[in-house]
Amino acid sequence: MASVFSRIGAISLLVGLVACGAPSADNSSTQSKGLKVVTTFLPITLFTEAVAGDCAEVTALIPPNLGPHDFQATPSDLADLGSARVLVKNGLEIEEFLDDLISSADNKDLVVIDSSQGIATIKAAAEDHHDDHHDDHHDAHHHDEDHHADAHDHGHGHSHGEYDPHIWLDPVRAAEQVENIRDGLVKADPSCADSYTKNAALYTAQLKELNEEFTTKLKPYSGKTFVAFHDFATYFANRYSLKAEFLVDLPEMNPSPADLQSVAAQVKASGLKALLSEPQAGNRSFNALAKDLGVNIVEFNPLETGSAESARMPGTYFSVMRSNVNNLVKAIGD
Repeated sequence: MASVFSRIGAISLLVGLVACGAPSADNSSTQSKGLKVVTTFLPITLFTEAVAGDCAEVTALIPPNLGPHDFQATPSDLADLGSARVLVKNGLEIEEFLDDLISSADNKDLVVIDSSQGIATIKAAAEDHHDDHHDDHHDAHHHDEDHHADAHDHGHGHSHGEYDPHIWLDPVRAAEQVENIRDGLVKADPSCADSYTKNAALYTAQLKELNEEFTTKLKPYSGKTFVAFHDFATYFANRYSLKAEFLVDLPEMNPSPADLQSVAAQVKASGLKALLSEPQAGNRSFNALAKDLGVNIVEFNPLETGSAESARMPGTYFSVMRSNVNNLVKAIGD
């Protein structure tokens, strides 16, 4: 993964390219819909599309085939931010490049919606090894200014910020994110308040039904452990009284021998029938570990990436999460 410093340098270069006449996005369709909204990555795009409906044109800053850890800004990204009225982000430091990019875009009218604002968070594994809750509601400005925590014992030299950012994988918290997006869009565009409110209500109702469905389906497995490739499943596991272990902090990292030994011990102790892989991760070491342990590999998609088509369909969240739960049940076994 490119360092934050190299990204900052690249952003400085982009400012010059935009100033020299780099082409900007075509705003003709945006004008027909009214509000121009830029989102960061896939789950935030899905939630924003659901709320925006026909009232706003939603453009993803990060292409859907890339996750937030892999993003490299282009001149068109700066142009999009420069002409947007609203930016919607996940927050919790997962979009570590964003502050510099916003500053470089120099859009004084840009409204930033932090979809994680006010939602109860969980400390990142570097802080408390998955389990401790942060019960106080965090403030958007607070976690934007926090520095990244030191790397933890996995020895990778990098970690997420102080709080785990993967809140969208808990349907209950996802509903709260949708409500934050609704409130931000209503404030930015009061003329469409009724539509934003109605659209959000429909989507959050579906999320609440999904949570009830998962609660029933996963109740027999309460207390069970599953192992994923990277550290993304803490909120999901906590919601359904499961225990999540992981091989690496971030999907692009390479596991150490100690990581592999630790996961092997977890698999043997828990009787897992499968390890949870990810569609976007390079899992050769994970696949080799599964073979050595005599267990299968099944997919749990953390929704950090997807196809261009799926990114335009808010229902993608539900189909992917249902597939995840079905695969998780296969992994845990009886």
